[in-house]
Order: sequence, then C-alpha cells, then structure tokens
Amino acid sequence: MRPHRAALLCAGLTLLAAPASSAWALEFLSVAEAGVVMYDAPSQKAKPLFLIQRGTPVEAVVSLEGWIKVRDVDGDIAWIEKKSLSEQRMLIVTGSGAEVRAQADAAAPLVFEADSGVLLELLDAAPPGWARVRHADGQSGFVRANQVWGL
Repeated sequence: MRPHRAALLCAGLTLLAAPASSAWALEFLSVAEAGVVMYDAPSQKAKPLFLIQRGTPVEAVVSLEGWIKVRDVDGDIAWIEKKSLSEQRMLIVTGSGAEVRAQADAAAPLVFEADSGVLLELLDAAPPGWARVRHADGQSGFVRANQVWGL
C-alpha cells in the first residue's frame, strides 16, 4: 500500500474510533426529586419498576428526548425522565462502609465513617483513587474510590 493511502486509512480509522471511545465515557447523574418512578420503557405509560430516592447516583446508558436509561448501584437498568435528574454528583457507599479521612492518605486521621448505602456529595475526584466528599451533616474529607459508587 502506498504511504499516503496508509496514512489516510489510519486517519479515517482514528476518526471512526473516536466517537466509539467517547461513548464509553461514564456519565453519572443524581436523582433530583424524592420518590421518582423508574420505568421499563421511556414512557409514563410503561410498566413502573420501582421508586428511587432523591440523591441516588445513576449512570446514564442511553438518552432519548425527555428520558434517560440509567443503571443504578445494583446494576438494575430502568428509564427515568430527564427532568427528574440533576448534574449534582452524589456517591453511594458500597460494601461494609467507608472511611472518610482528613487527607487523601490511608494513614490520615479519620474524620468519620459512613455505613453502606449512605449518600455523599462529590466535591472533587482528585487525586486518583480518592474522592473529596461531603456528608449531609456538613462533615467532609476524602474517601477511597473503591468504597463508593458513582465516580
């Protein structure tokens, strides 16, 4: 193959791959209202599946006009109206709980512990492997990324 054709082929393949790679980027949102109904299809006439609490983080999977298909911390997939979601980032504690520390260091002083299922507001996702969070009572600190879901 001629060098210029090879370069064009590589450039074309790069352009084709770019949208696919950005489609894999995770987008997390939070439920903005209390007791939002989750549906099996993007319509209020669809089968209601369950209610989801305010602040719960969800991962956007597919977006259609007025609706978003989301995945929750348990891996359940359902449809929710876009108007019921917020871009405010919340995290949910997983496993047996999470230790929130004064700095992003396992040896840093413990600020508080959060039980499994507790919601924490994401303030900052740096440094890597840690997240700076705030509890509803106002306490803040750093939690290990592997102790929460929604990053």
